[in-house]
Amino acid sequence: MLEIVYQDEHLIVINKPHGLLVHRSSIASDAKEFALQLLRDQVNRRVSPVHRLDRKTSGLLLFAFEKEVEIALHKQFQEGLIKKKYKAILRGYAPDQMDIDYPLTNDNGVVQESFTSFITLARVELDIAFGKHPTSRYSLVEASPTTGRMHQLRKHFAHIFYPIIGDRKHGCNKQNKFFKEQWEMTTMLLHASELEFMHPVTGEKIHIHAALQDEFKRMMELMKWENS
Repeated sequence: MLEIVYQDEHLIVINKPHGLLVHRSSIASDAKEFALQLLRDQVNRRVSPVHRLDRKTSGLLLFAFEKEVEIALHKQFQEGLIKKKYKAILRGYAPDQMDIDYPLTNDNGVVQESFTSFITLARVELDIAFGKHPTSRYSLVEASPTTGRMHQLRKHFAHIFYPIIGDRKHGCNKQNKFFKEQWEMTTMLLHASELEFMHPVTGEKIHIHAALQDEFKRMMELMKWENS
């Protein structure tokens, strides 16, 4: 059963687990389950995803029951009216805060403006050697992207040399291997934690939080960040 964190007669929001595709995709032919179908069967209604999350990203995923609501929410996303926050664990000691204003190129070769702000919530230095370093350093950050490019956070954090742990495509393969061997952890540590938007029917401001998934929480406990 998918965790439903908000529902009314017009829309529904789930806390998507890591590893679940939003919908069927030709680039992930191994997948047998999809959030779209699982949620449709769970609530016994047609649902349409309003936005996307990567397969390995967990957290808040917004669906509409009606086409008009879907269109209205799409418009809010396109106009940057929907506020999003993500939690991520990064390699290294990240700055206290930073704005990343770095254009990204999409699959069609089009360069798009892309902007992410983040603050660092906690840091840790573990007494575990990594490579030539006698210790291992990590940061817990809260990121607020104001644009919605594909893999934006993953690319932006890699660009500033603080990659997200568990990101195979854009991250640090040595760190990913280290986490797998040291803690049997292969999850990408990126979680869509908050959404804020105006309800397209009622006009009410909706602010939703999603709890971290179990594997992310396990890493938080390992870093002694339980209260962050």
